[in-house]
Amino acid sequence: MNLSPISLAVRSTCPYCGVGCGVTATPLPDGAIAIAGDASHPANRGRLCVKGAALGETIGLEGRLLHPAVREDGALRQVSWDEALERVAGGLRAIIDQHGPDAVALYVSGQLLTEDYYVANKLMKGYIGSANIDTNSRLCMSSAVAGHKRAFGADLVPGCYEDFDLADMVVLVGSNTAWCHPILFQRIARLKDARPEVRIVVIDPRRTATCELADLHLPVKPGTDVWLFNGLLSYLAKSGVQDTAFIEAHTNGLEQALDAAHVDCADPLAVARHCRVEPSDLMAFYGGFAATTKVITAFSQGVNQSSAGTDKVNSIINCHLLTGRIGQPGMGPFSITGQPNAMGGREVGGLANMLAAHMDLDNPQHRDTVQTFWSSPRIADKGGLKAVDLFKAIEAGTVKAVWVIATNPMVSMPDANQVQRALEKCELVVVSDIIANTDTNAFADVLLPALGWGEKDGTVTNSERLISRQRAFLPAPGEARADWRMLADVARRMGFDGFDFASSHAVFDEHARLSVFRNDGARMFNLAGLCGLPAPDYDKLEPVQWPVRRGADGALEGSARLFADRRFAHADGKARFIATAPRAPVNAVDPEYPLVLNTGRVRDQWHTMSRTGRAPRLADHTAEAFIDMHPQDALLYGVREGELARVSSQWGAMVARVQHGGGIARGSVFVPIHWNGQSASDARVGTVVNPAVDPVSGEPEFKHTPVQVERFGVAWHAFVLSRSELALDQVAHWTRVQGRGFARYEMAGRGQLRERAAWARALLGVSMDADWLDYEDASDGVYRAVHVVGERIEQCIFLSPRTDLPARAWLASLFASDSLTQLDRAGLLAGQALGTRLDTGPTVCSCFGVGRNTICAAIVARDLKTVPEVTACVKAGGNCGSCVPEIKVLLMQTRARETA
Repeated sequence: MNLSPISLAVRSTCPYCGVGCGVTATPLPDGAIAIAGDASHPANRGRLCVKGAALGETIGLEGRLLHPAVREDGALRQVSWDEALERVAGGLRAIIDQHGPDAVALYVSGQLLTEDYYVANKLMKGYIGSANIDTNSRLCMSSAVAGHKRAFGADLVPGCYEDFDLADMVVLVGSNTAWCHPILFQRIARLKDARPEVRIVVIDPRRTATCELADLHLPVKPGTDVWLFNGLLSYLAKSGVQDTAFIEAHTNGLEQALDAAHVDCADPLAVARHCRVEPSDLMAFYGGFAATTKVITAFSQGVNQSSAGTDKVNSIINCHLLTGRIGQPGMGPFSITGQPNAMGGREVGGLANMLAAHMDLDNPQHRDTVQTFWSSPRIADKGGLKAVDLFKAIEAGTVKAVWVIATNPMVSMPDANQVQRALEKCELVVVSDIIANTDTNAFADVLLPALGWGEKDGTVTNSERLISRQRAFLPAPGEARADWRMLADVARRMGFDGFDFASSHAVFDEHARLSVFRNDGARMFNLAGLCGLPAPDYDKLEPVQWPVRRGADGALEGSARLFADRRFAHADGKARFIATAPRAPVNAVDPEYPLVLNTGRVRDQWHTMSRTGRAPRLADHTAEAFIDMHPQDALLYGVREGELARVSSQWGAMVARVQHGGGIARGSVFVPIHWNGQSASDARVGTVVNPAVDPVSGEPEFKHTPVQVERFGVAWHAFVLSRSELALDQVAHWTRVQGRGFARYEMAGRGQLRERAAWARALLGVSMDADWLDYEDASDGVYRAVHVVGERIEQCIFLSPRTDLPARAWLASLFASDSLTQLDRAGLLAGQALGTRLDTGPTVCSCFGVGRNTICAAIVARDLKTVPEVTACVKAGGNCGSCVPEIKVLLMQTRARETA
């Protein structure tokens, strides 16, 4: 990596999850970047999860998109920015002139900075005049947005992270917080350590790492959250726990909400049966919630990603409104945002049914306010196409141009094969990205190189409404540009005024001024204190929660909590109870598709892995996609742990390796979302996921797709470690894993290999005169070979008809050596570590690279009994804490074996 730093140390914000951790980036003389947590940032106080800590490994220029390009006759041709921008502007203008503004669309991302989002929204809704701009936040947080708007009158998160510290009960619903929001989870863990009496309840169909902290786990049947919380609402009302004064003075709609809840959910035993939980556990949850004033109910994708997601959100909020547990320290419903700037995108109207500054498209006064402020020639007057409908309209031909910015819908969207058909038919596909080769970029007519983290400059807003700065500490590589600048350049070429922004600061200032324009206090989103902020102050801006005002001394004053005055954003100032009649997921299992597919994240990867997939330490914990299923289901459907299987639905199929994680109920399977066409041959789970959406929010049902699982028969299994890239077109199944100085390929094939040595040489591109050591057991079908250049290992391959291949960790360690010893060579051919070189086992602690075998050996040798003892001995668990639940399991299992 050869990067030229433009400063010595910079405070910025992590670009991954919605916790919004502060980081410091220090360029080093050798070109590397030292990453650390920002001790002064209120979201994390210096702590980082392993993804954030590995940011320095993800910012090299290998594989970057560095120059504009256009596709001609199926091939990409590098062009100037002028030519690329003219192609985009002219193409959009021609389509609009012929077919109208609704024939074009933008599909954007929570990876964008607020300034980028703002310019995109202004261009689309105020100048092109269509609301056909949607975002991948539609896929993760739009149900929370819709639920907030129905209950509170605007998209408002009432609380802050400090409320977790002050709560006496924390309920985590549909959130594997330990893996998906690790720093927030560690905050909860510290609360539990400091006050053991605090109750932690996890509501999730799977037993995840988060459950290791829980006092109570409710493994509800997928899709039954509304039954559960309607039952709680009914129980609270019957138990006389409601805050009558608050309800009468500050809410509407309780009677209708209770009527809906009482119909099917008045009997806790019936609720327990429907949700498939133990009645005693259900009553423990209901009783604990009723008896505890300071309750935080935090929810994430397991609630939102549902065809009933908005009702799930409102069923949770209803319980807090009934008890008046909102707007005060230590209590309230809390939406844990998925992406780093999903909240910022919502602030500027990034969704197709919103206007900027939390104004509403269906409100004529709001439309006039925004159009007047922008002095725009028009304003969108109806909601645009939400993500799933947008790609359907592209396939149908009603939308003829789409500009995809900072996202990869070919991997992340449901029914991804339909997305491919849409992009293949679209007249003009423009993609702005930092990576040259993605599944989506393969269909781009115009590719525009964007700035990445460390290069771009602006703001993001996290889950608690905290605005933080992302700052540049690297120069723009190649010809890459900021997204806001590309959008403004295209707007000007289309003949639009109002886009003469000279900097991200200028964009932010306009965004802040719009928040106060004609704002008489009815709109809670208000950045009055940031209006007119001079550029140096913008550069130095400290994290601050909106609404933001100036105090009498001129200092910025943020707002930790909303609704402390019991006033909400509806016109009458009252909150709304929402009647949430329970309903099942859209697609039910049947004899052909008898299992329910659930999707989600793994601990050390992010979205479609275009960044995290570059970091070797992030690949060590979970190297391949997998199908997690119950052992009895595996037996029933003829698949085995460690072997490959195909998951298929009526929408598509994918292939991955079966595992028994021990946390999934019969009748369900879990597959992670991250793997794409560059990292695996056939592991895009989006091709399998059904396209059903919530009728209010438009959010897809990622957590409930009927599927079947069947054996993916292969004749052999192999893996390769190679310093050079391999072509794997002829391999039936493969996964590429980034190592330190090499790539690892896990693969399998269908046909019998008659000449294994010749096949292996051809695959690795090794000539006959190369230094090639090999071993073959023809009767057993086992083959091992190593390619040495000089004294250094260049490649190695291990082949077997079974999955019992050698451990990878000790082999990977050989690539760090400049020369192989004779013992190393013997070990390579024997298929196991020899002498003092030990196999550390699969990685448990990615922060310090500590393997399972190392931890288990220390537990036995040192008679370790607690996680702190393990940490003191081998360091595992001593940084972000994401591996602590796994260490707890290893302690229990290892000590049980030793005492058996």
